[in-house]
Amino acid sequence: MSGIYARRIAVVAASAALAATTGLLTAPTAQAAMPTPVSASTARSYLSQLTVSTEGSSSGYSRDKFPHWITQSGACNTREVVLKRDGTGVVQDSSCAATSGRWYSEYDGATWTASGDLDIDHMVPLAEAWRSGASGWTTAQRQSFANDLTRPQLIAVTDNVNQSKSDQDPGEWLPSRTAYRCTYARAWVHVKHYYGLSVDSTEKSSLQSVLNGC
Repeated sequence: MSGIYARRIAVVAASAALAATTGLLTAPTAQAAMPTPVSASTARSYLSQLTVSTEGSSSGYSRDKFPHWITQSGACNTREVVLKRDGTGVVQDSSCAATSGRWYSEYDGATWTASGDLDIDHMVPLAEAWRSGASGWTTAQRQSFANDLTRPQLIAVTDNVNQSKSDQDPGEWLPSRTAYRCTYARAWVHVKHYYGLSVDSTEKSSLQSVLNGC
């Protein structure tokens, strides 16, 4: 009996170790995140209210017209605030740079321990916003949009995934992690509705498809 009991203990211990390891591959439950977007039903309602028009021109666009990563408090700029918010166990130095921590990228399911592996994605990209109405904003309005910590507009994700997204809308790009697409669509519509930005027909169709499955 003692041998069987010992083997049972070993099996339980191995199962616990496996569970712990598996847990590292999933999103940390205690992790902070970007502000929660509106519900799917509200997002569907918002989407129906957005102006549908052909996407505007990129003429005149420059990232410099959207002053970003402005100082938020003390030595901390917007990027550093988001890195702290979206990570777990984040340690910052006296200049507010993240020296250690752990980040889960919602777009692709990857986990990182170096802040340099992450970009802060603008949910609605700056160039996309420009083509959807922001070209007519003041610089102050564009600065607020580019540093918005109140709406679900900023999120820390794997850097090359953010770069592959570039300035594409949901008619052209969606996160490879399908479990996040509902949240992504809700956030996209939330931001566009708040800022009064338009959508093109392909973008709207893609958003509707995602939201109808939420």
